[in-house]
Parts: sequence; C-alpha cells; structure tokens
Amino acid sequence: MTRNLNLALLAACSAVFSPLALAQVSGPIVVQGAMPVEAERFAQRLDNPREEQIGGWRFWRGTVDGYPVVVSETLKGMSNAAAATAIAATQFHPVAIINQGTAGGHDPALKVYDIVLGKYSVSLGAFKTPKKAAGEGSDSRQWQPMDLLASKGSAGEDKNAHTIRQFPADAKLLAIAESVKGSYTQGKVVEGVIGSADVWNSELDRIGYFHENYHTSVEEMETASAAQIAASFNIPFVGIRVLSNNITNQGKYDPQTGLACQDYVYQVVKTYIAKNASR
Repeated sequence: MTRNLNLALLAACSAVFSPLALAQVSGPIVVQGAMPVEAERFAQRLDNPREEQIGGWRFWRGTVDGYPVVVSETLKGMSNAAAATAIAATQFHPVAIINQGTAGGHDPALKVYDIVLGKYSVSLGAFKTPKKAAGEGSDSRQWQPMDLLASKGSAGEDKNAHTIRQFPADAKLLAIAESVKGSYTQGKVVEGVIGSADVWNSELDRIGYFHENYHTSVEEMETASAAQIAASFNIPFVGIRVLSNNITNQGKYDPQTGLACQDYVYQVVKTYIAKNASR
C-alpha cells in the first residue's frame, strides 16, 4: 500500500515537473496604461478581474479568451513607468508587455485618432548641452543626445554615447499589431517612432527638430522607459499610441482617443492569444 502510494506520488511529480509540462506553462500578457482613461476600459473587459495594489500602482488580473492578462496602471512619467514595468516583470513574469495610451503628434501627416505602432521608441529626455557663458542664451537644437546605456562611465564625457538609443519593438508583437489594423475605423494605423520624456513639448521648432532628426511620430511620457526595463528582463515589448492631439496641424485634444486605443489593443491581445499562447 505504502509502496503503491509512493510510486503514485513519484509519477505525479514527474508529470508536473517534466520538460513537456514546463513548456506548457506561460505567463500573462501585461497591458499598460498610464492614466485611468488609458487603463480602466481594458480592465473592465477582463473576465473575472481582480484588482490589486502594489506600492502606488494598480494592477488588474483576469483573463481574455481564457488566457491570463494583467492590466497595469503605470501612472504618468518615465520613473513611474519604469517602476511599474519592473514590478510586472518580477511579480507576474509576463510573456509580453504592451504599453499603450495617448500621445501628442510630431508628424503633420498624422491626425487625431490615428494610431502609431512603435517600431522603435526613443528617450527625448537625455541630452548634454553645449558650454555657453552667462548671457549667451540657450538653444535646445544644439543639445546632443546621451545614450545612458552606452557605457558604465560618464555619459556626458563619453564621446561614443552621443547617439540616441532606440528600443525596437518585438518583431512578433509588431506583426500581430499590424495584422489587426484593418479592424480599426477611427483613423489610420502606421508604424513609427514613439518619443518619451518627462517633458510636454509645445514649441513647434523643437517638435520639428525631433521629427526631422529622430523621426519621431508622436511624443508621450512612458513608452521608452517601459521598453528599456522590458529589454532588461528579455520580455517581448511593443508600444502602441493613439494621437490625442497634434499641434503641428491644429489637431485638438480629444480624451476619448484613449478608449479607442484600448479597443484596438484588445484586438491585438485576442489575436496574440489565438496565434501564440499555449494554455
């Protein structure tokens, strides 16, 4: 009797910890939004949602089509987005992270409600200014970008660090995001570059400089920071942003764009699950 019980337990343990069983275990998809208007609509679409608070950040755990999904309200800004991404990486071990929400336009060809799939994201907040004496003024177009990840030494003194760091989207996630663009009817969907910084730029010359030199399509305050942390954990990542305004062509701010973006990302998540997620 005892021998049979031990054999049964051994067989059960072998099944649980076999390579095949481990290969079938997958973490959740994490969907990030900085503000309630960028996160709560998606959270409401989860099946069996459960809200939890970790530090100052809210998370909702639930499922979409039977697969685990975590919605993360990152709060605004680069530091908040980085912290929320690190928490998600260590607490939930996601298979993918999608950072989404609203953004301001840099490309005059884009209109409010257009969606940018971030082929790359870049930091627009790390620059070194040239030396100028008192009274010589300031010109932001003369500032040099700093790649804070280029070396372990001083980024300001390292001559090799004066290029802008690009964080590429995961190719599979980007392809899936592209595959559902035919379902979006409120604007066009394009690939582009998302610029991020704890700065709200309203100077058209500055915006034009970013667009011309770094090919930015939009700007906001989270994507590049979240992308950097996701890359540190080797988690596939993509940024998806809808234009809520565009001062380069007088496109007026519309907060409802945040809802449209979540609806689009919901289709991206459903397609990812259908094509890739093991259950």
